[in-house]
Amino acid sequence: MRKASPWAALLASLLILAAGTVEADTKKLDPLCPDAEVWSGKLITDICWGCLFPIRIAGGKMGSGSVPSGATDKVFCSCDTAGGIPEIGMTLGMWSPARMIELVTTPWCSPALGGMKMGSSLLRLRGTVGQAEYDNGEIAFFNYHYFAYPLYIMLDLFWEDRCNSDGFKDFDLMYLSELDPTWNNDELAFFTNPEVALFANPVAIAACLADAAAATAGTPIDAMFWCAGTWGSMYPFAGMANPTEGVDPRLTSLFAARATAALHRRGLAHKTVGNDALCGGNIDPFIPKSQYAMTMFYPVADTDRKHAIGESTFRWGMAHTYPGPGESHVYLLWRWADCCAGF
Repeated sequence: MRKASPWAALLASLLILAAGTVEADTKKLDPLCPDAEVWSGKLITDICWGCLFPIRIAGGKMGSGSVPSGATDKVFCSCDTAGGIPEIGMTLGMWSPARMIELVTTPWCSPALGGMKMGSSLLRLRGTVGQAEYDNGEIAFFNYHYFAYPLYIMLDLFWEDRCNSDGFKDFDLMYLSELDPTWNNDELAFFTNPEVALFANPVAIAACLADAAAATAGTPIDAMFWCAGTWGSMYPFAGMANPTEGVDPRLTSLFAARATAALHRRGLAHKTVGNDALCGGNIDPFIPKSQYAMTMFYPVADTDRKHAIGESTFRWGMAHTYPGPGESHVYLLWRWADCCAGF
């Protein structure tokens, strides 16, 4: 009888050890911290590729869809090079995924990173979906993680330096709400955005009806920056809100919009629409809602169309959640960028 090779025996032992390690790691996974499978085939299948339209090249429009208010209508443009020499080009405007935002009730949990936990859980930061059917005073609370996600650049599908408004070229973790004391304390959040006192009245709240109607039509009103359409009020910049019926895409969408608005207010986000943005994005302290749109990536992927900030969930959010791991939501934040593509 032929003897087995010692190398084969060693390989078999390593495979058995690896299998035991994988099984042990699987048992350690937190059932409340799901894996969104971002880095899998879903990177291709669960993306709304048709959402990049329309594209505007030299003032001409390709494809159907909405264009943000204030988008450039120029044909030609000029930007200075690094050496200070003007370079002539043509205008280009398009939608592209710019950010990924995940909303979780388990602190430090990251579905976008395979369900790993980035730190130790603190009880005071644990979220809740609320129980509105029991008591309207029950509060929902979610933590958020904000990632740079320039998908077209990451996949080498499109590259133009001036159209990369904020310089991010890869997947990067940008912000963690667990490290922000204002996110779980709306009274403390007031000191970072005191203008909220101007809009805490019935007149300002009633005015949001106009923004809700416009957002549902796909064109939110940028001047009404304190409104988040049908989702609720953009203020305070905190992760707490009254739920309507437990966890809901409306709630997590509202928190994602608040997170983006808070980063604008703190000078950490850019306005990328208009003639002023052709040579690079500009810091804008108030969120230009029309330059953004969203699609859900997890738990139910939106692959047909994107929705505007504040657009009614009756148009896009039905059957987009389920109990347990489906209560964590991951969104792609699409951003319109006007830029000057050099010849």
